[in-house]
Amino acid sequence: MGWLKRLFGLEKLENQENVEAPAYQAPVAPSQAQVQTQPAAAATKTIPPERMGLNGEYDQSGLAKRVAQAFDANPDVADIETVYVAQHGTTVVLKGTVPSQEIVTKLVTIAKSINGATGVETNQVTVG
Repeated sequence: MGWLKRLFGLEKLENQENVEAPAYQAPVAPSQAQVQTQPAAAATKTIPPERMGLNGEYDQSGLAKRVAQAFDANPDVADIETVYVAQHGTTVVLKGTVPSQEIVTKLVTIAKSINGATGVETNQVTVG
């Protein structure tokens, strides 16, 4: 059972090689013409990268889901079923047990590579 299925009840996406959610794009200041012709209510809100879901939608657990998706895509960690992924804002939180420190290092490296992750907490991970 994959990370997404085990943690969030979601199936892996087809062709999930090196999958990452749509890249976060910083808001761009509107031009003067847009400001004059666009009603205030029509201004779009941007989703913070840590809240970006698997398909670009707002998701409170978006970062954790995208990290789980990246873990599923990596054959070195895809089969680990004893670690859980959560998030506190922009920090990825890993909890559980892994067989080696090398696995912890791989999980941290993958998690840090996900857009929106500013840190990875591993103090709740046991090696053994």
